[in-house]
Amino acid sequence: MNHQKSPNKSENSVPSSNNVGAFYSIEDHSQFSTSYSLNQIKGSSHSRNISREHDIVLSQDDRTQYKIENEDIEFYAPEEKEKFRITCIPIITTLKKSTKDTLSSLDRQLIDLAKSTSSLNQPLVPNPLPIDPDTPQNQRTFPASDGTNWSLVFSDEFNKDGRTFEPGKDSVWEAQDFHYWATQDLEYYSPKQALTRNGNLELILDRFVTKEGLNYTSGMVNSWNKFCFQGGYLEVRASLPGTGKETGYWPAVWTLGNLGRAGFGATTDGLWPYTYNTCDSGVLVNQTNKYLSRLPGQRLNACVCSGDHPSPGIGRGAPEIDIFEGFVQWGGLPHLSMSAQVAPFDHQYEVKNNYTTVLNIGSGDIGSTSRNSYIGGFLQQSVSAVHIIDPAISGGRKFQTYGFEYLPGPDGYVIWYADRQKVFRLDAQAVGPNAWSKIGQRVISEEPMYIIMNLGFSSSFGPIDYEKIIFPASLYVDYVRLYQHPDRIQLSCDPSNRPTAQYIMDHPRAYYNPNITSWSDTGYGIPSYDINKSCK
Repeated sequence: MNHQKSPNKSENSVPSSNNVGAFYSIEDHSQFSTSYSLNQIKGSSHSRNISREHDIVLSQDDRTQYKIENEDIEFYAPEEKEKFRITCIPIITTLKKSTKDTLSSLDRQLIDLAKSTSSLNQPLVPNPLPIDPDTPQNQRTFPASDGTNWSLVFSDEFNKDGRTFEPGKDSVWEAQDFHYWATQDLEYYSPKQALTRNGNLELILDRFVTKEGLNYTSGMVNSWNKFCFQGGYLEVRASLPGTGKETGYWPAVWTLGNLGRAGFGATTDGLWPYTYNTCDSGVLVNQTNKYLSRLPGQRLNACVCSGDHPSPGIGRGAPEIDIFEGFVQWGGLPHLSMSAQVAPFDHQYEVKNNYTTVLNIGSGDIGSTSRNSYIGGFLQQSVSAVHIIDPAISGGRKFQTYGFEYLPGPDGYVIWYADRQKVFRLDAQAVGPNAWSKIGQRVISEEPMYIIMNLGFSSSFGPIDYEKIIFPASLYVDYVRLYQHPDRIQLSCDPSNRPTAQYIMDHPRAYYNPNITSWSDTGYGIPSYDINKSCK
């Protein structure tokens, strides 16, 4: 999945507009009741003599911000990448902040929404565990690759018909209500297209207009900020849309780090698909090489030692691991792409393939697996295999299980499964340090991950055969189950080692307004950092 636009600038050291203390833009000058005369601003292109009374804010560039501190004004000019301090000579010595509420009504709504849906202090091990009582007893353990039996810690069997997933209706899932513009989707996601029926979750793609300009409507549900996990084996039993022969459907079951909310472009901007905990040039815009990367730089990187960061000194991101993204080759068989997306990127997007293993090569027919020829581009590097399935596993006629097992960290791994058979393995060494691109180890995601299920429709993933494709069509999910090592149960969206809740509450414009598509449009700014100064 693609989540963001391309950036267009590069710096080695990024200044901050989120320093301690209240900053006020020029629109906010009415907040202060005082009189000052101001001496000359020195040391910048803004230098001029100023003497103002009853108005503390200078009439300069709208982007300039000011902080009142004792009897000084500190201001930050984005184009200068510097801060300047102005000495103020008070005429009236009392500085008062007005009690007038300058937040817009939309801002207040978003703040309330962030508070009411917060995962703050969500327990690492819920009591009781969120296990569906309909899960059979003989399905409550998983034989992991380390030789131990992992325990069922979460399940949803979707056996109760008539469930819907509008905001606030379900403790785990929420159906989305937006256009997924990042991948040029042709459909609008509506909560009405996600429901349970005949013992399955159905995500229904149909040809009708919900939003002007989009002729199709479909369903997406996810567990963002409600249910997350770190490590384990995640499994679904699913049936793909159509008859398994139509080209154009894009069914997907995937996971994303909780700091990135899928479809809310500002949140993934500078976080997806970073899985990096090193302070070096890998965190910079374009990795200093626009021919390799067009990413905007890792916004919450390990070089940030203080400031607007959920865990300063630790690299944070929104990594992506996909159980599958499905497609049917033109006139061919259904294929499932099983992938992990990583950043920063290796030279020519080439991982160390001696640390990736195709475990079920086959003959190129049903049941076969091969390395994906797509390895990345300017916005993502992909470590991926393609697994071919029977066309009969579609339309709710026949189902099959798919999943991935993973161990987080710099020494971790991901193993993908189909029908409980291992098909592809990625070890962390495959995305280890790379001298050519001057980057360090990419880690197997340590972020709290949430689950996303959707049925997309876009030519950006593959061609569409409009003459043969069928509407309506559904992605059917019989169940979702998660297993973890009994000594490593981690089910919080706000774990102490990778907190997210307070950061999300502090940035409601980004996390609760899907119409804001880039971080720069939120007005929050980014924390300062220096790749030459380690926090540790």
